[in-house]
Amino acid sequence: MTMQFIATDSAPKAIGPYSQAVIANGLIYSAGQIAFNPATMEVVGGGIKEQTERVLANLRAVLEAAGSGLSKVVKTTVFLVDMADFPAMNEAYAAAFGEHRPARSTVAVSALPRGVRVEIEVVAVKD
Repeated sequence: MTMQFIATDSAPKAIGPYSQAVIANGLIYSAGQIAFNPATMEVVGGGIKEQTERVLANLRAVLEAAGSGLSKVVKTTVFLVDMADFPAMNEAYAAAFGEHRPARSTVAVSALPRGVRVEIEVVAVKD
């Protein structure tokens, strides 16, 4: 098995010993993305909707660097600090994915890095 490690300046740099994504056997496994602006490495302003939009933009950039896109996502995992944020997160998520409906799990967590409200990771097919 060969693995390819993905890194792009269009998404936040990894802040630890991990890759933005790894391609293995035709699948792309992303690291969880949080609401960092890739240019400043700071958390975006606004609420859960704006954070979710930034997370999905970061994921889109990572997937494009890997030769794929949101339309090729087969599974997502969403981590929320507060399940009360689910409706607003879901609205931004639905707008980003359009008619495409990957499998999804949503999990409540006690905290996320830098005080963000949402983190999302994906598995996608490489084009």
